[in-house]
Amino acid sequence: MPISTSHNAFAKVPAVTLGFWIIKILATTLGETAGDAVTMSMELGYLAGTAIFAALLAVMLTAQIRATRFHPLLFWAVIVATTTVGTTLADLCDRSLGIGYLGGSALLAALLAATLYGWHRTLGSVSINRLDTRDAEVFYWITILFSQTLGTALGDWVADPEASWGLGYGGGAVLFAAGLAAVIALYLWTRTSRTALFWAAFILTRPLGATVGDFLDKPVAAGGLAWSRYTASGALVAAMLLLVLLLPQRAERLVPSRD
Repeated sequence: MPISTSHNAFAKVPAVTLGFWIIKILATTLGETAGDAVTMSMELGYLAGTAIFAALLAVMLTAQIRATRFHPLLFWAVIVATTTVGTTLADLCDRSLGIGYLGGSALLAALLAATLYGWHRTLGSVSINRLDTRDAEVFYWITILFSQTLGTALGDWVADPEASWGLGYGGGAVLFAAGLAAVIALYLWTRTSRTALFWAAFILTRPLGATVGDFLDKPVAAGGLAWSRYTASGALVAAMLLLVLLLPQRAERLVPSRD
């Protein structure tokens, strides 16, 4: 059922603020460390890890879509679920399916582009200010899942010392941070579509988080800090909870206008 787009109507997602982006980066970093903890440290493998996190995502996403208003903890729990599924699914595509980082990134980029196209074609907008129907919500979360998965593949392709780019985890983090800086510059000094910039930033924060996560838990010989994946994940969960509880978490306002 459509949600009223009057001046006092709000979406079930948080307003895009500096705090939103800080928590988003922490969530994507957590997705990398937690996903690797299950698939690598617990040695369950990418297929089993994807199945586990997909089941958790299905439960939390059902609760999110059924909710009638914005719940910060629930929203961020779903984001973390999408980023852990993204981690294990990207690794499954890149490694277990044997299509490599380039093939995995190309496949996921095509799926993301197709989702955004289908969303815009069906509803006329991909703006978070237009999440006023169930269909819009579904497209929103599918887009997020594919963007999280693509970000993992891109992060591994750029940062993995054995990949073609091989920039290392620190170098990869710098590259994606520079990409985010470019998006911020476009936001501040141009009239580039705010919706396009939002999704560009949303996608770029994922490989940034992936490279930071790998930097925390990969061996020193591979360019990491060799933290335990469990320790890194626990620290990230604590930081996220603290910020979600302390930073203002207001819902995004719905507007009737389209892009």
